[in-house]
Amino acid sequence: MMICAIYKSSRKADTYLYVPKRDDFSQVPQPLMEVFGTPQFVMILPLAKIKQLANADMAKVTAELADKGYYLQLPPPPEDLLKAHRRSLGLEDS
Repeated sequence: MMICAIYKSSRKADTYLYVPKRDDFSQVPQPLMEVFGTPQFVMILPLAKIKQLANADMAKVTAELADKGYYLQLPPPPEDLLKAHRRSLGLEDS
């Protein structure tokens, strides 16, 4: 797997779809495409030249591209600010 194309979702914020060839969504399940919405092209990424990705595990991306024909990057879960504040105060969550 040398390159992949990355698309962002038109319906889900911070959600990206990686596919091995530009504009080839043939391996992506139709229900996923319906939830994802119209893919908006972001970039072509030369995987062989990249050591790490900002918000995705490189090994997982390449493995899923090879196994499933696509990789779906979901946004990180929102931080629980109250829990973080309680931790900073040394309070235990109950």
